[in-house]
Amino acid sequence: MTLESLLIMLLVGAVAGWLAGVIVKGYGFGLIGNIVVGIVGAFLAGLLFPQLGFSIGSGIAGAIIHAPIGAVILLLLLRLIRR
Repeated sequence: MTLESLLIMLLVGAVAGWLAGVIVKGYGFGLIGNIVVGIVGAFLAGLLFPQLGFSIGSGIAGAIIHAPIGAVILLLLLRLIRR
């Protein structure tokens, strides 16, 4: 993973975290918490989705699509654990 792809993943993850917080209303961790969850979700989605054979796209387009999906899944999992 290059430095450029890591920075893109962080930026896309931050936006995905905000978007995931909007999609999963009432179950977020505030703006900063959702951004952190989005970054972690984007990183996990970027690693796990291709391994599972689930790939919608590649490059930046794939990161933009995978990151919100990973962030929403991570927010929902954290919501289940938090209960």
